[in-house]
Amino acid sequence: MEHGANSVYRTSPITRWLKKRGFIYFFLGIMSLHISCLSYSFTGASIPEGVNTIYIPFFPDQSGSGLGDLSDRLNTTLIERFVNQSRLQLASNLESADAFIEGRIQTYSNRPFAIGGNEQANQNQVSITVQARFQYASSEEALWNKSFSSSFTYDPTEDPINGELEAATEALSQIANNMFNDAVSNW
Repeated sequence: MEHGANSVYRTSPITRWLKKRGFIYFFLGIMSLHISCLSYSFTGASIPEGVNTIYIPFFPDQSGSGLGDLSDRLNTTLIERFVNQSRLQLASNLESADAFIEGRIQTYSNRPFAIGGNEQANQNQVSITVQARFQYASSEEALWNKSFSSSFTYDPTEDPINGELEAATEALSQIANNMFNDAVSNW
């Protein structure tokens, strides 16, 4: 088909409609996507208004684990979760916090999990239980007060000391994730 002065070049009605209105709909689509992203947190942590800070005090280790830094590991992981995966700032004390999470490490065990052919453990399991409470400072009642448990296995024949420490860290990480998820599920 020739497109000269005498030829008639016809476009479909759909094409003409899109050319007239396409830009408007494209622009409205981009704007609505942009606006929806402003009110949505990609971590799922849509924090209530007025809650800007959280206090996470030291969680004492009452388990008799023998691992001197278990409490430090839990506190560090909890702080990372709440501060890095939400817009909350860490408060230095309870009086300046809008919310707080507190608790204690209740139990710790390191037991054989799987026995090999020579009747020696080829897998050990570290299990940790933490009792914790999450509450808004303006409220008299906790949103939740419960136990969180997690376990992780390691091979004691390879590197028993570092294996146990890594298993404890993984178990604490899972506990911190569960605590964070339970807190944000109330938001």
